[in-house]
Amino acid sequence: MTRRILIVPDKFKGSLSALEAAGAIARGWAAACPDDTLALLPMSDGGDGFGPVMAGTLGLEEQLVEIVNAAGEARPAAWWFNSESGQAVVETAQSNGLALLPRGRFHPFDLDTRGVGQLLLAAGQAGAAHCLTGIGGSATNDGGFGMARALGWVFRNESGKPIEQWTRLDGLALIESPANRAWPSVTVASDVQNPLLGVDGATWVYGSQKGMRQEDFAKTDACLGRLAKVTGETLGSDFSAMPGTGAAGGLGFGLIAFAGATIESGFEVFAKATDLEAKVGEADFVVTAEGAIDEQTLMGKGTGQVAALCRRLGKPCIGLAGQLAIGQAEVEPCKRLFWRLATLVPDLASEPEAMANATSHLEQLAKGQGVLSQHTNFTD
Repeated sequence: MTRRILIVPDKFKGSLSALEAAGAIARGWAAACPDDTLALLPMSDGGDGFGPVMAGTLGLEEQLVEIVNAAGEARPAAWWFNSESGQAVVETAQSNGLALLPRGRFHPFDLDTRGVGQLLLAAGQAGAAHCLTGIGGSATNDGGFGMARALGWVFRNESGKPIEQWTRLDGLALIESPANRAWPSVTVASDVQNPLLGVDGATWVYGSQKGMRQEDFAKTDACLGRLAKVTGETLGSDFSAMPGTGAAGGLGFGLIAFAGATIESGFEVFAKATDLEAKVGEADFVVTAEGAIDEQTLMGKGTGQVAALCRRLGKPCIGLAGQLAIGQAEVEPCKRLFWRLATLVPDLASEPEAMANATSHLEQLAKGQGVLSQHTNFTD
């Protein structure tokens, strides 16, 4: 009897994209189980790789546009579009991505999100009606200030002069809206729940990952706090405490306030777009994977949500990972969530070896699980 295998991996950060991981798992499984029918469904929750993953799912074509990176340097960037449906996808890391900048060369005070606004304007000019936007992997912490300026918003100080650098937002007095809305409606895909400000906000939780020092945090929050206050006075709503506004250095806040965006769970956006529940329901086995299965997996990261969906629908879910990074307290919950777990480290290789040869090791791991699946009952 031909079995239907659904392969739903996330990226292996630093080594494999979700698309590459799906291919490696499929090759390994097919080598062990050539009669199985494989369906590949690479996953993204809004972070790096969101654009290509969602474009493949929604049937969008890649577009190229000249924009600037977070440091203001010109670069070509990809976005994705279907002119018939009016659906667009933007991955903001194509502009403000940390991976685009040399490590240690720029301080976050020198970076902004202007290129993100340019991407949204490009989508609007092409005729997009709606834009799914993934906002992970950012180098910026400007609250969406640069993006808003690109869209036509003007920020003035007490003297009436335009503010051109977000680190001067502590002197913000007035915000003027654009004469025309030239961008599509925006849905942000993000599973980050942090608010904009405070110890749980964008700066204090994520600032150090972007090169900020702790002594920078108070100034940054003062600037973003003033931005939030004047924005609230201008628009009649204070969005800064909303979950998700702290995503991508406050870009979540900026997109809500200045682009009129809504924020949805990145996994839910993916699941809805791909009709994931129906696909899981049709499968005999589901294989999900990511670089590290950790406590965040149990708290709602994509692979954990795939496994939870499988459990609800009574489908066996195999979890593959670069490594298992959990404490003793999480071992049993992980075992209950996944039908089986297998890791590259230390089962097949050391961490450096696994990173250097991730594709071949993941193929080997998937092949082994394919063999085991033929000799194990789901109830085992």
